[in-house]
Amino acid sequence: MKFDTPATTNPIDRLKVVGKATDRIDGPLKTTGRAPYAYERDDVAPGAAYGYVLGSAIAKGRITGMDLSAAKVAPGVLAIVTAENAGKLTKGNFNTANLLGGPEIEHYHQAIALVVAETFEQARAASSLIRVDYARGKGRFDLEAEMGNATLPKEGFGGPAESKVGNFDGAFKSAPVQLDARYTTPDHSHAMMEPHASTAKWDGDQLLLWTSNQMINWGKGDVARTLGLPKEKVRLMSPYVGGGFGGKLFVRTDAILAALGAKAAGRPVKVSLQRPLIANNTTHRPATIQRIRIGTTKDGKITAIGHESWSGDLPGGGPETAVSQTRLLYAGENRLTSMRLAVLDLPEGNAMRAPGEAPGLMALEIAMDEMAEKLGMDPVEFRARNDTQVDPEAANRPFSQRQLIQCMRIGADKFGWAKRAKAPGAIREGRWLIGMGMAAAFRNNLNGKSGARVRLDGKGVVTVETDMTDIGTGTYTIIAQTAAEMMGVPLDTVVVRLGDSSFPASAGSGGQWGANSSTAGVYAACSMLRDKVTAALGFNSADVVFEDGKVRAGNRSVALAEAAKGGELVAEDYMDYGDLAKKYQQSTFGAHFVEVAVDAATAEVRVRRMLAVCAAGRILNPKSARSQVIGAMTMGVGSALMEELAVDKRFGFFVNHDLAGYEVPVHADIPHQEVIFLDETDPTTSPMKAKGVGELGLCGVGAAVANAIHNACGVRVREYPVTLDKLLPGMPAFV
Repeated sequence: MKFDTPATTNPIDRLKVVGKATDRIDGPLKTTGRAPYAYERDDVAPGAAYGYVLGSAIAKGRITGMDLSAAKVAPGVLAIVTAENAGKLTKGNFNTANLLGGPEIEHYHQAIALVVAETFEQARAASSLIRVDYARGKGRFDLEAEMGNATLPKEGFGGPAESKVGNFDGAFKSAPVQLDARYTTPDHSHAMMEPHASTAKWDGDQLLLWTSNQMINWGKGDVARTLGLPKEKVRLMSPYVGGGFGGKLFVRTDAILAALGAKAAGRPVKVSLQRPLIANNTTHRPATIQRIRIGTTKDGKITAIGHESWSGDLPGGGPETAVSQTRLLYAGENRLTSMRLAVLDLPEGNAMRAPGEAPGLMALEIAMDEMAEKLGMDPVEFRARNDTQVDPEAANRPFSQRQLIQCMRIGADKFGWAKRAKAPGAIREGRWLIGMGMAAAFRNNLNGKSGARVRLDGKGVVTVETDMTDIGTGTYTIIAQTAAEMMGVPLDTVVVRLGDSSFPASAGSGGQWGANSSTAGVYAACSMLRDKVTAALGFNSADVVFEDGKVRAGNRSVALAEAAKGGELVAEDYMDYGDLAKKYQQSTFGAHFVEVAVDAATAEVRVRRMLAVCAAGRILNPKSARSQVIGAMTMGVGSALMEELAVDKRFGFFVNHDLAGYEVPVHADIPHQEVIFLDETDPTTSPMKAKGVGELGLCGVGAAVANAIHNACGVRVREYPVTLDKLLPGMPAFV
């Protein structure tokens, strides 16, 4: 099915199932421990051996010698895989570094060996017996030191490296009110609950791989490419993923080494990256250094806005696209954005929840707050004054929907923004200084070709098959809701099967595109199945209604199941997209409001309450959407107050590479969170008229927290995370 004109009225608009707050149908499996994750597939790969990954002890250089003799004869050892005996391996299309290193070492904890043994403990013990000699090379580990060597990267996922509109330099110099400030965000770890894990099994020359992966079709292609296999000889399965946040978008070491280990051992092998290895061995959100310049008239109209960002990655990598939202969020005739990329020998930098917008808004929305303060304007009013209904870089391209001002106004009213003190440090409760902060939220809407197969059997059961994944986002449920709505059946008669590369390829889970794209693919397949049903029952498809398990037209009504009495009906189709996204700027918008208390003596920060107001098209399931947003808000508090992968700039690794040293908040740390979804549909996105929302909930949160802290105590911190050492020197005298 081709989607190239805005959607009109269709079966989804009945909203009998779609749009309802529905419990996740996979919930009972997960809460009772019956959902099988990749490392637990003893049901399909009995007798699996265990693999343990040995990571490089240096960040840059080469292996000069590796003694495996003691490890080979250790108890239980079945095989040891290294670059010397693994055979020819090719780097995948989506990998920046080789997933099995040696002799050249590209980053710290790059996998250099897999020990396969009867038990995990035996594999771990044997790995400690491997003796490796290295020739350490000189590496580049400091973004600050490499800023001068950074260059404009080639155009990639985030668009061109630089954009210019008007005369930014001249407009900024002549602006009556100016801000020129520098902000930094640190490296971040995905820190998902389920580690990167895989179970591999060979059936002759066919590789069966159960792995924790967000993008099955991409993953299948990269496994085949890396191992030199025909793509049809690889089957990837990932029906349940215990969190990804972008860290599992691409195939990682565990999958490739599990396959190699299973081949070497002659039996199934399971590999789970040990937690201390994940931060350095896989991917992370790269650190940024950002310079923001804003010039306005005295009444607060932006005349010049500039945003420059520096980040680093391994050779061949890409930038953190931290300026992307600045190209679209606020008006201003004279504009400059640029991204510069430095070569660093730190572990691979790549996508983490809301790449680009999340760290970019952490800077931009503090800058907007600072500018409002300079102007003596309310932060909400300053943002509203600089709203735009068209792409600021292309005035002939309107936003398909843009309710940013509505989000801010509704949020301000619901949160009690009018009670916020204009002067920092003015509200006190005992020893606590109280402050409020807000920030705009923005995340682009992305669509991707997505397919599904739908089956109808003689009992009236509808089964949906697609390689789409559920990374905790509620995919099983919204796909079931879509099929139930389209076929006019109760939710409990829909079966959803996900995460198998033998199913039609979907857009996958990433970039906030999964919900809208995957349900659109199901819509397309169900539309085809509806046609087959009407033909089988002898109806005129123009006036047929699917409802309550029946097909009806005029005075005639037939049970849906009757259409499949002669045999199962099967329909498979894809939703493919035209150029509507080029004609209309499709984005999601929101506003975050935060209240904090700061201890006047110790500068301890406590987040007391949070509100997110979101405009993200049709909300397919308000319950799971709210869950996504409050989880994102919690993650945003972490990025504001505690998350930082500390870089050892001498030896090139992240020091706090486990969940003891890399601290993240949980829901219990946030006393009160509220989410409001605006009533919105966007017919330019898909027949579902929906957009993603899970990443929008993160965008802007860090800045809202930082702005609230400033309002509470008067200390402006531009270097994340906002920790006590950065607050204490500027705190007002304790009385």
